[in-house]
Amino acid sequence: MRQPPAPRPPVGAASGRPRQHNLFEAAAAYVAACAENDFERSAEASRWVSPEALSFGVNELACRAVIALARERDESPQTVARTLLGLPPA
Repeated sequence: MRQPPAPRPPVGAASGRPRQHNLFEAAAAYVAACAENDFERSAEASRWVSPEALSFGVNELACRAVIALARERDESPQTVARTLLGLPPA
């Protein structure tokens, strides 16, 4: 059986070269894909940057999300993080 061609990276409009993704774009795409159980998209996003950069981006996204939810719920970030992970209150 023939394999479909690998997806091509987006081309930058001005240069014609593959578009470079930054670590925050990669982290956003990776986390969103994981949340939607889309293995192909998460694997693609994980190739956009180094594993270290992706880890940093995912960490930054998690921190910002917890802070935003804490403000919205008028709770501490620790309470929100523990709730999201299904942990008992500290």
